[in-house]
Amino acid sequence: MCARKVAIVGAGVAGLVAALELSGQGLDVSIYERGPRPGGKMREIEVGSARIDSGPTVLTMKWVFDEIFAAAGTSLEAHLRLHPLRILARHAWSSHERLDLYADLDATIDAIGRFANRAEAQRYRDFHATARDVYQALETPFIRAARPTVAGMIYNTRLAQLPTLLKIEPHASLWRQLARQFQDPRLRQLFGRYATYCGSSPYQSPATLMLISHVEQQGVWGVEGGMQRLAEALASLAEARGVKIICNGGVKEIVVQRGRATGLILADGEHLSADAIVVNADAAALAGGLFGAQAASATPSVAPSQRSMSALTWSLLASADGFPLARHNVFFGRNYAAEFHQIFNERKLPSDPTVYVCAQDQGLAAEQDPGATGHTPSAPREQRLFVLVNAPAHADSSPLSHEEIAKCEERTFEGLRRCGLQIRRLPERTALTAPADFHRLFPATGGALYGQASHGWMASFQRPGSRSRIPNLYLAGGSTHPGPGLPMAAISGRHAAAAILSDLHSMRRFQPVATVGGTSTP
Repeated sequence: MCARKVAIVGAGVAGLVAALELSGQGLDVSIYERGPRPGGKMREIEVGSARIDSGPTVLTMKWVFDEIFAAAGTSLEAHLRLHPLRILARHAWSSHERLDLYADLDATIDAIGRFANRAEAQRYRDFHATARDVYQALETPFIRAARPTVAGMIYNTRLAQLPTLLKIEPHASLWRQLARQFQDPRLRQLFGRYATYCGSSPYQSPATLMLISHVEQQGVWGVEGGMQRLAEALASLAEARGVKIICNGGVKEIVVQRGRATGLILADGEHLSADAIVVNADAAALAGGLFGAQAASATPSVAPSQRSMSALTWSLLASADGFPLARHNVFFGRNYAAEFHQIFNERKLPSDPTVYVCAQDQGLAAEQDPGATGHTPSAPREQRLFVLVNAPAHADSSPLSHEEIAKCEERTFEGLRRCGLQIRRLPERTALTAPADFHRLFPATGGALYGQASHGWMASFQRPGSRSRIPNLYLAGGSTHPGPGLPMAAISGRHAAAAILSDLHSMRRFQPVATVGGTSTP
């Protein structure tokens, strides 16, 4: 008997994980990727002779990938060299206001005590304990669950953990919870940034996002050679199991016959049949008809007002001095509320943006240097930098003008200078990516990088699950449950694979079998 065929659209991390798990069960799996290489948002940009991570820059929730590689009969460490970061991130508000968060909880508490005061340090200890409890309450009934509902989550949450969820007022925003937790407005700003990990505003996102504090405290890793190596490792494992990965192979249409997905039509016109199809693309592309009108009903559409944020990024080779860069650095604007109001309500670039800088050549020795938190300027040298500010996701209806982008660029690097960081840039050694570029890379999104924004306490339950409305058609990726980010996308790939295996098994159990008498029985 021929193996069942599964076609996966998109070789992002979710598609690669789904392929790896399905091929391990003997299915015939092919991935069709319209780009030149696997990875999806885990992309690398070449500037000169350097390769710069220009998507995700860290690995968290390492246990997710430990489980995936273990299920494939190997280990993550057998394929990648990971470096745990001692300094999780360095934060600055001005040239003299700096705060590091550490992998060591006590070191973070001491740092907050020196930065603010002892009372705020104790408040952080309480905040982190609550974040840990929230994570533990939600890991099984929400993060690991294939399609959680409010009732199901409450039912599956252990009785002892319910007070934790009620304590933080699930209907309240993250910002409101932080206002209750901290008196120092800078600490509210710092921990409010967790909402941006989902492309959302801390003023509209649920308080449960505080669990990201616990996730980071459990470990943040750098991948030697860049994040693309993770995509390559997953692709290599999948291909070793017989998965065919066809790059530069876009999909024109998903074929739907008699209400079921039955195959693909590739960009070159080739028709392919499949027993199951996984769309590892933003769900908006499917709902927007980019895979054909018949497949558009597979998932609800997301209104432009519900989109998560986009970004304006600079991948560059440049010298930087005046500020002791760690691997991950955040430079805060002076009016956080105005920043998110401008992005989500006024649909324009922030006038005083918060800026993320990933200094990718900062090694572990520098990060562990006890003097790194001081004010001694780092020696000027050319290094790989990735600079990001948040932006509205409306590139399909109101794209940013060159003048708007230029003005934001000026304000971005002026904000860095205000905090003491001088970056000497050359146009020929700088690659700019704007929301319109992200919209071209990820069609139908307007440039949104995280699917639907996590605004309102019900938003997390409104993301589509792995099963679409059309039989045989499945969803995976950061726009589906459990949400954006590498580990969450990987989990969505596992959910899609599990759904396919379960459904194919059910079909096999109930497939009619011919009898000698010419009739059939289940």
